[in-house]
Amino acid sequence: MTPDVELAEAAIVEHYPRLVRLAYLVLPPALGRHRRVLTAHSLTQRALPRGRRGTDTAAGTAVQGGVPGQRGTPGAESGYAYVRLRVLRAALEAGIPLTFRALPRRAQFPPLLPQVWGLRLFPRSGGAEELALDQWLATLDGPGRAACVLRALERLPEPEVLRVLTEAGVANPAVAVAESGDPANDALFASPEFDPCVLQARPTDLLRRRRSMRVALAAAAALAVCGVLLALPGGGWGADGAAAPLYARNAAAEQALDPGKLIRVAPTVWRTSSRTDFSTWPARGDRADDTELLRRALAVWARPGSSVVASATPGTPPGPPMGPPQLLFAGTVDQAVVVLLYDGLRVVRYAEPRTGTSVAALDFARTDGASAQTATALVLSRVDGNVRYLTAPWVTGAGLRDLLKPGDDTTALKLGPHGVTPPVASPAPKGNCTSWNALALTGDGATRLVTDLGELTPARLTSGAPGAERDVTEGAELAEWSRITCLLPSVRSHGVRSVNAWTYAKQPLPEGDGTATWLCTRAETWSGTEDRVQAQFLTPGAPLAAQAAKAEGSPACGPREPRVLAGVLWKSKAGQWYVLAAGSAQFASLSASGGGVSGAATGNRLAVRAPAGAQVELAGKLTDGTKAGVLR
Repeated sequence: MTPDVELAEAAIVEHYPRLVRLAYLVLPPALGRHRRVLTAHSLTQRALPRGRRGTDTAAGTAVQGGVPGQRGTPGAESGYAYVRLRVLRAALEAGIPLTFRALPRRAQFPPLLPQVWGLRLFPRSGGAEELALDQWLATLDGPGRAACVLRALERLPEPEVLRVLTEAGVANPAVAVAESGDPANDALFASPEFDPCVLQARPTDLLRRRRSMRVALAAAAALAVCGVLLALPGGGWGADGAAAPLYARNAAAEQALDPGKLIRVAPTVWRTSSRTDFSTWPARGDRADDTELLRRALAVWARPGSSVVASATPGTPPGPPMGPPQLLFAGTVDQAVVVLLYDGLRVVRYAEPRTGTSVAALDFARTDGASAQTATALVLSRVDGNVRYLTAPWVTGAGLRDLLKPGDDTTALKLGPHGVTPPVASPAPKGNCTSWNALALTGDGATRLVTDLGELTPARLTSGAPGAERDVTEGAELAEWSRITCLLPSVRSHGVRSVNAWTYAKQPLPEGDGTATWLCTRAETWSGTEDRVQAQFLTPGAPLAAQAAKAEGSPACGPREPRVLAGVLWKSKAGQWYVLAAGSAQFASLSASGGGVSGAATGNRLAVRAPAGAQVELAGKLTDGTKAGVLR
C-alpha cells in the first residue's frame, strides 16, 4: 500500500540515518565518497511520496502504484518498508550508466539538493577490515550490494530479501543473494566507515577554486558588456556583413572601426607633400561617402568571418588596423563593390558582391617604404582574366605594352574619372608564354613600366646596374626584357615590389658562334628579406634566356653586394661542349675544376672545353684579392 504522506515523512525522520546508510552502501563506489554522501541524502529525502492518502484494504495486501503492502513486517504500518523500498529502488537506478539507448532517470543525475560549496564531505575512516569490506563491495553490482545491505542492516531472512529485491525491480534476485557474501562480516556494515550522517569535512582545491572564481567574474563582466552593446540604439554598431562576432573593445579599437574617423586626404596634397606615396592618395570612388559600406569593410578587416576569403602577400601581417586607416577608394567596380584602405604599413582591399554582404574578399599587401616610383597603381579587381587598376593621382596617362613584342607601340588606355583603368588582360600564371602585358604609366615627369604578378601591388620593371636602376623605356632595354619576361612566373605571388634586369657581362662564344649576354634579374620584395635573384644566359638568336643560377634572400646583384658570378654548360654549333662562366666587373679572375675540367682565366670571363654532362665547381677572385663563389 501507499501510506499516508505524513506517516511516510515520520518514518523518514525517525529512521533517517538507517535509510541514508542503506542508500550509501548500495550506491556505486565509483561515484566517490563526497558525491555518494550527497546522493544518499538526496535519495532518502526524495523518498517522500507525492500523494496525500494511501488506500488500505481489509486484508492488508492491496497494491497501489505498483507497490504491494506488507503483512507482518516490522515498521510496515508506519510506512518504513515503503520508503525503504523507494530508497533502494532509487539507489539501484543511480548506479545505471547513462546511455543514448534509454531515457535518463532522475536518480542518475547529480543531486540538486543538498548542496555543499567549498567543502568535501566523507564518513569517518575505519580500520583494515572496513577497508577490505569497502573494496569487496566495489566488486559487486548494485543488486549484489543491495542484497548484502538487506541481510546485514535490515536483518531480513533470505525469502524476504528475494521479495524486496523483486519489488525493487531486480531482474535476477537469486543471483544477487548468491553474490552477497559471508554473513560473518555483517556486523561491519554498522561501522562509522559507512555512516554518511557522521561526516568529516575538508576544503576543496583552493587554487583551482580561486582561478574558477576569476574566470566566472570575467565571464560575467563580458556578458554585461555584451548586453550593454546589444542594447545600443540603432542596432549597436550597425550591420557588419561577413565580419565575425564582436570581441571586447577598447578606445583605440573603436576608433579604428568607426567610418567617421577614416583619414581622407585632399586631392592636391601630393603636389606639396614632402612624401609621394600612398599616404598622399586622395579618397576616390562613387561610394566614398557610403557609411554602411565603410563600416562593413572596417569590421571585416578587424575580424574576418568564416565566409571571408582572405589573402596576404608574404611578410604581410593580416591583423586589424592599429588606428583609423586612410581611405583610398570606395566604389563599384564591375560586379563587385571595392574598398581600398591604407594604414601606413599595408594596403587592404575589401570586396563584396554588388548584391548581398554575406560573403567578402579581403587582401593584404605590405607597402611600407613606398615611393613615387612604386606607389603608381593598385589592383582594383580581377574578373575573367582581366584586371583593373587604380592609378596614383599624379598619373596623367596610361598605356598597354606587350613585353614579348618590344617593337610594337604602346596602346593608349583611357583613364576613368577616378583614375581607374579599363580592364586589361593579365599575364596568366600558367600555360604558354605567348604574351605578357605591362602597364606604362606616365606622370611626375617619367614613364614607368609595371606588371601584374598576381598581387595587390603591381611590380615595377627597371634596368641597369645595382644602385643605378632606371625605368625601361629604350628599345635595347625592351628587347632584353622581351627575352627574360617568361621567367617572371617564378617570382609571382611573392610580395615583389620591383624587378631589375642588369646586363653584367658580354662574352664572345668559342668557335666564333657570336656573343652571349649575361644578365642578372633581381626581384626585390616589400619585406626586404626574401629577394629573389636569377642569373640568365642569352645566346645570339635564342628567343628566350636560359636560367643559369638562382638564389633567395641573397644580397648578390643588389646595392649591398653589386656583383654576381654564374656559369653554364654550353654546346657549340660544331657539337663541342664548353664550360662558360662570367662575373661582373668586380671579378679579376675565374677558375673551373672537377668533372674532368680544369682551367682558369684572367678577367671576368671563362671558356673551357668539357665533356658532356660535366659537374664543375666555379670560383672567382675579386679585384681586392678576396674570393667569391657563384650565385646560389
